[in-house]
Amino acid sequence: MEQRYATSPEHIPGMDTDELRSRYLVQGLFVRGEVNVTYTHHDRVVLGGAAPGDEPLPLPTYPEIRSEYFLEHREIGIVNVGAPATVTTDGEVHEMPTGACLYVGRGVRDVVFANAGDGQAELYLFSAPAHTAYPTVLTLPGQGTVRELGDQLTSNRRSLNQYIHENGVKSCQIVMGVTQLHPGSMWNTMPAHTHDRRMEAYLYFDVPQDARVIHILGRPDETRHLVVADREAIISPSWSVHSGVGTAAYSFVWAMAGENQSFDDMDGFPVTEMR
Repeated sequence: MEQRYATSPEHIPGMDTDELRSRYLVQGLFVRGEVNVTYTHHDRVVLGGAAPGDEPLPLPTYPEIRSEYFLEHREIGIVNVGAPATVTTDGEVHEMPTGACLYVGRGVRDVVFANAGDGQAELYLFSAPAHTAYPTVLTLPGQGTVRELGDQLTSNRRSLNQYIHENGVKSCQIVMGVTQLHPGSMWNTMPAHTHDRRMEAYLYFDVPQDARVIHILGRPDETRHLVVADREAIISPSWSVHSGVGTAAYSFVWAMAGENQSFDDMDGFPVTEMR
């Protein structure tokens, strides 16, 4: 388990590219036969990737979280961004096609990942502390709350699928979903915004091999950027904007944890006021 300690807006002006990447960019999530996780002290979120190989792959217990098993005091949201998979929770098998989302509540002892066919599953994990238990719920692609946002004229036409949220699958802290940009659109979440009540993490995927996403972070008047490749994740502190533009259309898993679960609780900043 890699540790990433919390940062404040005052740190941003003194960071060079290497430090920005080491603080906020998470790479190498999907390694065949491994579960790789990063613990960020921003709202004590754990994000990671599970890439099962020929054998089933259990979710480990890490000494850093001081628990008997991973979900003893936590909950987790799982989105499959690879080939079809199964996730078994305390003996119950959940079939997860590409794009499915599984919420697993506090108290589930055993979580095991496996491929469901000849393809290679890649399961993105986002976990937050939980004070009570909610039922495990599988949501298939298209079964969430779909919101159509943006406009082709501003290159940000996108379909946002909310899975875990206050009016959908119940959780203690996690809000989670998937956004797909329409062909010809490259921008996500512009005008940019912050929400001091919760942190957010992005996993960019469906990024063509020869394409990149330019992710904007920092305070609106002190922005920086990261160049992000396919299946790389961004840790976005509550004080930071989070927006991006790609050299081609792409998708991303967004997930939040913190003070509240209201998706629309955000503080927007006109692009004309950003620096």
